[in-house]
Amino acid sequence: MAHMAAPEIPDIDSALMPTLGGRYYTDPGIFVSEQEQIFESMWFCAARSSDLAAPGAFKKVTVGRESVLIVRGRDGGLRAFLNICRHRGAMLCTEDSGQVRRNFQCPYHAWTYGLDGRLVAAPNMAALKDAAGRDLDRQEYGLVSVALREWLGYAWVCLADTPPSFENEVVGAVTERLGDASVIDRYEIGSLEVGRRITYDVAANWKLIIENFMECYHCATIHPELTEVLPEFADGLAAQYFVGHGAAFGDDVDGFTVDGGAGFDALPGVTEAEDRKYYAITVRPQIFINLVPDHVIFHRMYPLSADRTIVECDWLYSRNVTESGRDVSRSVELFHRVNQQDFDACERTQPTMSSKAYRNGGVLVPSEHHIGEFHGWLLDKLAEGAR
Repeated sequence: MAHMAAPEIPDIDSALMPTLGGRYYTDPGIFVSEQEQIFESMWFCAARSSDLAAPGAFKKVTVGRESVLIVRGRDGGLRAFLNICRHRGAMLCTEDSGQVRRNFQCPYHAWTYGLDGRLVAAPNMAALKDAAGRDLDRQEYGLVSVALREWLGYAWVCLADTPPSFENEVVGAVTERLGDASVIDRYEIGSLEVGRRITYDVAANWKLIIENFMECYHCATIHPELTEVLPEFADGLAAQYFVGHGAAFGDDVDGFTVDGGAGFDALPGVTEAEDRKYYAITVRPQIFINLVPDHVIFHRMYPLSADRTIVECDWLYSRNVTESGRDVSRSVELFHRVNQQDFDACERTQPTMSSKAYRNGGVLVPSEHHIGEFHGWLLDKLAEGAR
């Protein structure tokens, strides 16, 4: 197949821009505000739907300051609830994931809830009355529901009383990045299967990880394997341009693998224009999506404190690949190394955020200017909570 010519790179402003000050990465109070104004207010990608295959399957996820329980109902649908018993507030499920037969029972006083969240039983329930002397309303005292949408094979939840538009904030973010609403659909991410999952415990603020993913000024320095496959990424000042438009594989590269060797057949919907290209997408507040012709790499971040973030990374392949038992290690290894290199850089940066040398922040070079837009968005979000 003939390789497409690289697009002309637009002129880039040469000015430096200021960053956030160091306290935005270390201050527990700022992190609490982020939990409230961002993670508890926006759509949050919580779990791969296929991990909850059978009725009664559940997964416990931390979203902001809340513990959220995602469960597969008897009707086959997914639902989400706050993982809190309505009696005395005990955590209903303490395990990260599992399977129940019919109901969830609180381990404290045995209040019992159906897979639909309805209160179904409690000790001496027939004798219990509400404050007005009426029989206990099983629906009113059921688990507190959380909004849930499924897209790209993942369950997205929102804790807000009135969730923002999923189409605008989530689907729209992907469309804006790729420039065409149909591109993401062609990869059929919802029908792909998890070929490998790796969980990283990163001793760094979530914003450092976001900012690192958003730029490729560092690629030539710390990603030798990646720049061998994507030589355009070695051009630090121009590399960011190619992330949105699709970075082309090198002429002597056959696949998105650690050695540049051939991978698997392209996914059925991938077009000639998308073949031999890598696309990276950030979906605020905590998702990275990486598209290559034969698989998709999907990151989910779970910020736990100002200096700790769990990152769960799925490598997704067609069913033909996973069911055949073919070896995916060469494609997994490429981005696993990228992840390790990135997270090591973030962990080297986190301790210095409290230094007086970074009290007023640093600077962004031209190819990092879009990080300034991210900082502006963050400050606007935090300001909403101060009004």
